[in-house]
Amino acid sequence: MDGVIIPRWEWRTFAEDLEAEGARVLTHGEARLKESKEVYILSRRSNENTKIRDGLMDVKSLQAVNDDGLEQWRPIMKEEFPLTVETLIRLLGVLQVSAPTDLRSVYTYDEFLEDIVNSHPDLVAVDVSKRRQGLIINECITEFAMTEFNSIPLQTICVEHADPTLVTETVRQLGLDSFANINYIAAMKRAVGMD
Repeated sequence: MDGVIIPRWEWRTFAEDLEAEGARVLTHGEARLKESKEVYILSRRSNENTKIRDGLMDVKSLQAVNDDGLEQWRPIMKEEFPLTVETLIRLLGVLQVSAPTDLRSVYTYDEFLEDIVNSHPDLVAVDVSKRRQGLIINECITEFAMTEFNSIPLQTICVEHADPTLVTETVRQLGLDSFANINYIAAMKRAVGMD
C-alpha cells in the first residue's frame, strides 16, 4: 500500500436502540450521509476485520488495546478481485485457517465465496448494510450508523482518531463512556451466533 498509514484508535458501541445518543452526536455539526453494502468474512479462529467493499478485499488488523479499552486498528490489505493464490494464502493466514489442498491460481469474487468461505467450517460470510452519518467532533471522526448483519438490525456509534486521548475525551463529552467498546467483528459474531 502506498503512503504512510497512521493507525487510528477506535471506540465503538452497538445496541438495538441508540437513537437518543445518536441524536446527541448529530447536534455537533452537519453530518455526511454514506450508505454501503459489504460482505464481512468471519473466522471462528480470528478476530481480524476482513471485509469485501467496492470489489476490494479490505483487511484491518488489531494492533493494540490501551488502558481505556480503545482499540488501534491498522489497514494491512486492500486487494482487488480476482485474488492471486499468494494473496489468498496471506488472507487465510490472517483468518487463521488452513488453505484447501487443491488451489486455483486466481480466485474471482464468486469463486472465493463458494470455494473458500462457504466450504470452510470455520468461515462465515455476512451480508452487511450500513447507513452512516459522519461528522468531525474534536478532530475525531465520529459517526452514528444504522447497520444490518444478515438483515439483523443494530445501531452503532463510533469515535476514532490517531490520538487516543482525543477519542477518550470525546466519548466522555458525548456521554457515551458508560457503553461498552464493541468492535464490528465482536458485534457481528454475537448477532449471527458465532461468538
